[in-house]
Amino acid sequence: MRALPLWLTVCLTVGGVALAQEEAGLGGDVAMAVGGHVEQLLAFARERHPEFAALRHEAAAAALRIDPAGALPDPMFGIELRDFATPDAGPNLLPSRVGSTRYTVTQSLPWFGKRDLKRDIAAAAASEAQGRAETAWVDLAWQIKQTFAQHYLHQTRLRYGRENLDLLERLERITLARYTGGLAPQQDVIRAQTERTALESELVLLEGENAQTAARLKSLLGADAGVRLAPPERLRPLPPAARLDAAALEARLVEASPRLATETARIGAAEKSRELAYRNRYPDVSVGLAAIQSRSRVTGYDLMFEINIPLQQDSRRAQEREAERMLDAAKNRRQAALNQARSELNENLAALHAARRVEELVSTRLLPQAELTLQAALAGYETGKVDFATVLDAQRQIRKAKEDLVRARVAQELRRADLERAIGEEL
Repeated sequence: MRALPLWLTVCLTVGGVALAQEEAGLGGDVAMAVGGHVEQLLAFARERHPEFAALRHEAAAAALRIDPAGALPDPMFGIELRDFATPDAGPNLLPSRVGSTRYTVTQSLPWFGKRDLKRDIAAAAASEAQGRAETAWVDLAWQIKQTFAQHYLHQTRLRYGRENLDLLERLERITLARYTGGLAPQQDVIRAQTERTALESELVLLEGENAQTAARLKSLLGADAGVRLAPPERLRPLPPAARLDAAALEARLVEASPRLATETARIGAAEKSRELAYRNRYPDVSVGLAAIQSRSRVTGYDLMFEINIPLQQDSRRAQEREAERMLDAAKNRRQAALNQARSELNENLAALHAARRVEELVSTRLLPQAELTLQAALAGYETGKVDFATVLDAQRQIRKAKEDLVRARVAQELRRADLERAIGEEL
């Protein structure tokens, strides 16, 4: 007759929270400056992170270099005083007091196409700077997603641990009552107390790990001391399986990856630099106009034309070969980045599918089996058919099954973050 109260007690304690509720709410009602969803954290970091803001400013500065790169050099103005010193009057710097004064304005003119090539090189450099900024953001977002998932895991393990601690406290009271009534040995009470103490120690360590993860997450957000973090409430739902096709993801990778975009911009800059190196075989010219002043009136005008003579052919050929090698290096570097991204994509996609299968097995088979095992062990303990060690083993199994379930979900989130880092955008 005493089995019924114990049965109801354990069912209320172990049944716990439904799986859907486990995903929904770990945070309380305390108002926080930054929400407990990873999407909110990403939005906060994109707006406030100082390093990413610096890279955006650098990219904007690089874009502003495009027009000046193709502009003509500033014209030069010169003045020449002739016969400024005479034996009779001595030196004099006034134009109207010297023999004659020559005023010159000159303008350098690069060979045809050089200005356009310089502008194209600057545009490629701006694209590269933008790619670096976007790559930095993808890396930062990846770290935030990974840390958030770990923070969620710690919070969930803490919650499961506290639920189990409450169960162990109830079991301790039950064993103590049975021992007092002469129905159980003292060893059962000691085992229950030992198990509870070990779990309390484990919870202390988990709380420390949780605090460290929260501090790391706050640092990744670039948040100041006045910003507080809400506990993580849920993980992002996975996209449907149709969107996780390897071929489709690889096509998105080639199109959207900022790393590949950066390497492509480097190839463009190297190609234009090579063209400019070949164009340097041709000379630049300078034109000028001069006015000659004698005393207080202008007596004549001169028109000038200058051209540099490209005699240093060995130097130019070396520069051309350098540009060729730099182009080859840029192409190889992009191919290496593409190969690495493809490898990461396929590896993490396989791991994501494996974690999804593990979640399905744990949620549909292992966790229900563990719950039934605990119920049977408790019923057997009440009737004296099993010992208390069997009850503890069943309790450990159900806790492990719950933790395996959340670990599988967190593993999917981690692999999803890896995929988004490889692709360069959200799934």
